[in-house]
Amino acid sequence: MPALIAEGVTAGYGRAPIIFDISLSAELGTVTTIIGPNGAGKSTFAKALVGILRPMSGRVSVNGVDLTRMPGYQIPRHGLVYVPQNDNVFKRLTVRENLEVGGFAARADPQARMEEILAIFTDLDKAKEKKAGFLSGGQQNLLAIARALMVDPVAVLLDEPTAGLSPAYTDTVWAQIERISHLNTAVIVVEQNVERALKHSDYVHIFVAGRNHVHGEAREIGSLDLASIFLGRSHTP
Repeated sequence: MPALIAEGVTAGYGRAPIIFDISLSAELGTVTTIIGPNGAGKSTFAKALVGILRPMSGRVSVNGVDLTRMPGYQIPRHGLVYVPQNDNVFKRLTVRENLEVGGFAARADPQARMEEILAIFTDLDKAKEKKAGFLSGGQQNLLAIARALMVDPVAVLLDEPTAGLSPAYTDTVWAQIERISHLNTAVIVVEQNVERALKHSDYVHIFVAGRNHVHGEAREIGSLDLASIFLGRSHTP
């Protein structure tokens, strides 16, 4: 069974749905990326998965546990964590303190888990006593991801983790995303850069006008006429 399953999720703001009947699954040890034009509903879907928005219909589960109506603060305890695009670190706290906050729901010893995380994110280890507000934008994004990993999650949902970064730091972030998946974690990424998504992902979903327009293995998606798909035209898998 996939680590994360979303079935028929419809959600939006107030009474107006933004996404319609979206289904998606993510396996352990893989990177699943969601791409699509602006306004396609990618971030809305991410928020519906983690309880920031309540789905109007549909179901979300992790390891067979139904999270659909669960309070948002309980969801990380069941293995699903979310890293938003903006305001994703506590800038007045040090790197170490940010990780300690992330360990509030850790199943194991938080200090031991922190050492494991810092061994993966070596740049953060060197700066662990520095306040997060003094880190570069790329380092802050890595810290946000590292903090999410403190609970040893089953699935990690990243909302545009490379937005606004230099090409060099974009490479760094994607390298860490791949490394996280190799730790037997399901990684779901909302991404604007189509080329990066196809290069680094196992599976790709293309959202258009609030719907999961087409999905498949990255190499299959890369062979399609993506420009036409982004415009909502028909496709041939």
